[in-house]
Amino acid sequence: MRMLDRYIGKSVILGILTTLLVLIILISFFALIEEIEDVGKGDYRTLDVFLYILFLVPRQAYEVFPIAVLLGSLVGLGGLASHSELTAMRTAGVSLGRIVFSVMKAGVLIMLLVLFIGEVVAPESEQHAERIRAEKLYNQSTLKTRYGFWARDGESFINIRQILADSQLGDIYIYEFSPDGKLKIATHAASARYEDGRWLMRGINQSTFSDDSITSREIETATWESVLNPDLLDVVTRPSMLPALGLYQYIKFLHSNGLDAKTYEVALGEKIITPLTTLVMVFLSVPFVFGVLRSVSIGSRIFIGALLGVFFLVLNKAFGHMAIVYDLNVVFAVSFPGIMFLAIAVFLTRRVH
Repeated sequence: MRMLDRYIGKSVILGILTTLLVLIILISFFALIEEIEDVGKGDYRTLDVFLYILFLVPRQAYEVFPIAVLLGSLVGLGGLASHSELTAMRTAGVSLGRIVFSVMKAGVLIMLLVLFIGEVVAPESEQHAERIRAEKLYNQSTLKTRYGFWARDGESFINIRQILADSQLGDIYIYEFSPDGKLKIATHAASARYEDGRWLMRGINQSTFSDDSITSREIETATWESVLNPDLLDVVTRPSMLPALGLYQYIKFLHSNGLDAKTYEVALGEKIITPLTTLVMVFLSVPFVFGVLRSVSIGSRIFIGALLGVFFLVLNKAFGHMAIVYDLNVVFAVSFPGIMFLAIAVFLTRRVH
């Protein structure tokens, strides 16, 4: 039976990886067309666009994994069905349940791959991609560390410890240097908000350094002209760029500051449910190959699988947005599409029996 598991698993995994590669190429092509419009702005060149798209591939792969798993499983099992290999297995006494078990073992391997991409590869690669884009497009050198977000603005270095929703910042440090590298002014602001194309800072404590003295003063509010803009800063806290643990910690931080964390709660729920969804999609392919799609061509299977995959993505996105807009329960919103498809898979499998 181990040989059977390996044979079925190899067909399913190969089908999934091939489908994933095709989907990534298509998505990257359209992303390239969209991004190429920014070539020439700042120091953004064609090579930078290709690097940017390349580093976005893990995140794109993670997002389309459910579709790739369904389509790939249909292709892999469909190939076995087309050559009557599944029929031969059934004739030899291999039960449908045993075949499902072999397919699900391959699904577990794919699930582990999804976890690795979503938690380790995608967040880091997307951060690197956005850093490349920011440095070239906005002439901004940025860095995210455990001590917050760092950026350079001319002769000034900026450290932002808290990046909040709605274009708000907290715990901001600005260090201004002279051309010869000497520290001139050190400024700390408790908070800042982006209004009318500039930042309005509050709770300011500023120290001015000269050769023989240091002068300090406190300012209630002041405007801050900077090349930093909310679009650049929002990238740092984009849900897709945070692993599950990072999302959890950021949600706790938002709650402790009395801020809405619904968007990040939905993102965390989706990160938790996505690996399980891959198993559902693998399971769903079995009754389609043995049942309703048993006698149709590979092309028809791919078409129907694509429709189901797109329907799942639309349903998943719709419930995620409804959870944010209409304050739906997050657990229900992120799990309903997967539960619905699992119910369909169980129903169709019982029909096959």
